Amino acid sequence: MEKFDLIIIGGGAGAFAAAIKANELKAKTAIVNAGLPLGGTCVNVGCVPSKTLLWAGEILHHAKHHGVSGIELEVKSFDFQKVVQDEQALVEKLRQEKYEKVLKSLEFVTAIEGKAKFVGKDEIEITDQRNPEPRRVQGQRFIIAAGSTATVPPIDNIREVGYITHIEALKLKQQPKELIIVGAGPVGLEFAQMYARFGTKIAILHRGPSVFRPAEPELSTRLAEILTQEGIAIKLNARVKSAYKEGNKKVLVYKQGDSSAEALAKADEILLAVGKTPNTQGLGLDTTGVAIDENQAIKVNQQFQTSRPHIFAVGDVTNAPLRLEITAGREGTLAAENALKGTQLFIDYNSVPYTIFTDPQLAGVGLTEDEQIKKMGVCACRTVSFADVPKAIIMRQTEGLIKMAIHPQTRQILGVHILAPNAGELIAEAMILIKNKNTIDDVVNFLPMFPTLAEAIKIVALSFTKDISKLSCCI
Repeated sequence: MEKFDLIIIGGGAGAFAAAIKANELKAKTAIVNAGLPLGGTCVNVGCVPSKTLLWAGEILHHAKHHGVSGIELEVKSFDFQKVVQDEQALVEKLRQEKYEKVLKSLEFVTAIEGKAKFVGKDEIEITDQRNPEPRRVQGQRFIIAAGSTATVPPIDNIREVGYITHIEALKLKQQPKELIIVGAGPVGLEFAQMYARFGTKIAILHRGPSVFRPAEPELSTRLAEILTQEGIAIKLNARVKSAYKEGNKKVLVYKQGDSSAEALAKADEILLAVGKTPNTQGLGLDTTGVAIDENQAIKVNQQFQTSRPHIFAVGDVTNAPLRLEITAGREGTLAAENALKGTQLFIDYNSVPYTIFTDPQLAGVGLTEDEQIKKMGVCACRTVSFADVPKAIIMRQTEGLIKMAIHPQTRQILGVHILAPNAGELIAEAMILIKNKNTIDDVVNFLPMFPTLAEAIKIVALSFTKDISKLSCCI
């Protein structure tokens, strides 16, 4: 039986980062992958394809609504199938360049195609449809990076009626005229705007009282207003009960708020976007004694170690505070080093940003106002409109907001939250400010280029001590 220093289960961001680090450490490593092709969710059915289609929708929208007087632009045609084909071609290219070629360059890493299942504390069995004989290999250390799948909520008859997830929504051969989206997290919001800009009539049914609960309420409320202005119907506090077919339409029955009355939503297709379920079933974890929580996620400590010291886990399969592509990759790198060298490396999740790639984008890092109040009993916060940012005025995109939270005594920056064009780019600066424990005095002394959206961070820092309506452009 073949033996390895490290066996990695999975083929996505966390698994590949772990494999690259293990190769650098010259450890004999196996990476075992099944399900999605190499690259996992992000490159195949997540970040890359969705952002490609979002960009296509943004071009369409701004061509029609650029807001510059004296310029009339006409979109001559829009071919949904060709746009999807272009997106899929880009996915194939990036998968080859960033995963398949990279894997071939890792001299100490062996790739094994198949589904892994623990059959002992240090042994897995690998099954592959192309090979009738299961293969068994042993490892001294393991990293589980098996990812997650879209959650199917308990809606009566939903499986019989039929639905799609983000995977199918990225590959549809025919554009739906009407689409119901269940859920208003990052996936729900991004796909809602994307398809709405392509011309699909969209209705969002969301169980919570606001879109994307982790965000600052001011910003998420403004984003919901913007999406509504674009024709997207958003129903909050909507509890979906059941589904049925009516001719060619799919119908969802829901109740909204405290009302006992049932309401109906009809569409050609239903997209479920209510979250992700860790892929822990079928891994044989009961054989190893690896503990999972009530959400089927593997419990890990700060060093990504499971309840079995020689088994680590990273990415969506874990109960880590954030489950993002960027955290999965970094977790994979650190977990490999911890597993092979006995280090105690970890991530400070408080300084990790998030971004929802709507237009405008919603991004944040650090504490929100509510979190600071719960933690300190007080919040020193300021919110500034992008109507006060010259670059946003030039771009005719002033509907955004930026909010900053600071320590009331030291003036250290504790949180920054942005709703704006390119907020995902801007939040990188805020991430550094929080990680380095910078104060608003530091930011006031910075000299960002004029005119740029990045000036918004200095302007909101200035707003703590000055009336920004009485300031000139460059100070």
